[in-house]
Amino acid sequence: MPETTTAEPASAESPTDKLVRFQQPEKTLRYLGELPESRIAELFGLAPETYRKLLRDLDDRTRETAAELLRDPVFAERADRLPFRPGQRIVALGESTTADRLSWFSILRHLLPDGVELVNLAVSGSTTTQALAQLPQLAFLRPDWILCMLGANDVQRLGRSTEAAGTRLVSEAETARNLLALRDLAGRVLPGRDRWIWLTPSSVDQERADAYPHFRRAGIGWTGEDVDTVAGFLLDRPEVTVDTRQATAGLHLDDGIHLTLDGQRAVTVALVDTLARRADPEATAS
Repeated sequence: MPETTTAEPASAESPTDKLVRFQQPEKTLRYLGELPESRIAELFGLAPETYRKLLRDLDDRTRETAAELLRDPVFAERADRLPFRPGQRIVALGESTTADRLSWFSILRHLLPDGVELVNLAVSGSTTTQALAQLPQLAFLRPDWILCMLGANDVQRLGRSTEAAGTRLVSEAETARNLLALRDLAGRVLPGRDRWIWLTPSSVDQERADAYPHFRRAGIGWTGEDVDTVAGFLLDRPEVTVDTRQATAGLHLDDGIHLTLDGQRAVTVALVDTLARRADPEATAS
């Protein structure tokens, strides 16, 4: 695996920087039609030129991360064996880990040749139930590949405290139903069943998540055990599943849930390794 760099400390990001990084109003306010960039900037309290600079800076960081990865000849050879081809459209479904402008999907964009189109439909905070509402948009896009990383918000616990485990936001049975519905219904627009790829939710830093002040005040929380139930369900599926949990251990922001850039880099490496192994099992055998 390529050497991991040291992530920029979470404190270096201002609240506005974090909002721009994780929130895309143009996705959550689609009913308003296409929002001009100036209006989106206003929603963040920013001048348009400041907003554009923030977006450029975030994109530059993912481009630099991809370039660092490709300097490793072993990783570069594996990236060359990714199955995505010019003229194809790759769509991502997910929540904040994928909506993040420093996400694994944003890094992946810079690993692929020109002519491969990537469309990120991930919405921060999305549950599998909410993701089902994106099915009409998927039918319109007619993707060649779908990469799906969902389930982390389903296992959010409401009323969690030191005395109570809390109630899952979406029950385990409902999560399974929703994921299967997404696969079966959205999969009908794909050119083949092998074009659907799952990614498990990333790991949880339990100590940080339990101590994070916002979660404590809101009475919400997450557990690694709940994430494992979603991951176990996906790993039992016949489709390709990328297990991101071990790769992301210890690579979290101060809330213990969201990933640092190094964490996103680790998800990218896990995805590339899994797909390269699928393309040529002997080439990546250890």
